Amino acid sequence: MTHSTSDGTAATQAETRQIKPTLLRGWRRRCPNCGSGPMFKGYLKVRDTCPNCEENLSHHRADDGPAYLTILVVGHLMAPLILVVYENFRPEPLTLATLFTVGCVAASLYLLPRFKGIVVGYQWAKRMHGFGD
Repeated sequence: MTHSTSDGTAATQAETRQIKPTLLRGWRRRCPNCGSGPMFKGYLKVRDTCPNCEENLSHHRADDGPAYLTILVVGHLMAPLILVVYENFRPEPLTLATLFTVGCVAASLYLLPRFKGIVVGYQWAKRMHGFGD
């Protein structure tokens, strides 16, 4: 797929917006365009524009995607870990529940904004939801 650049020449999406660096920028919660400006102005609130390069970020439609990814990853990490800890150490049920509740909450709070950054970065790289205009 091609699009016109500012000087009127045609360029492919792969030439102008590479996915891997954009996803890494999203993981670091940085602007998908410049990689140095912060993407968020709060914990999960995406800025309307990048303060560094003025890229418009208001087009994103992350919706529930980052939450689903977070639940998927945390569930797949913690479920086998609970089994291993229970089988090897046999902690008291309240200790096990407390330990893994704190672990699940901490992992979720860490991963959620990073997955949101990845989703917004992916949408930017693929020119979805107005990012290509």
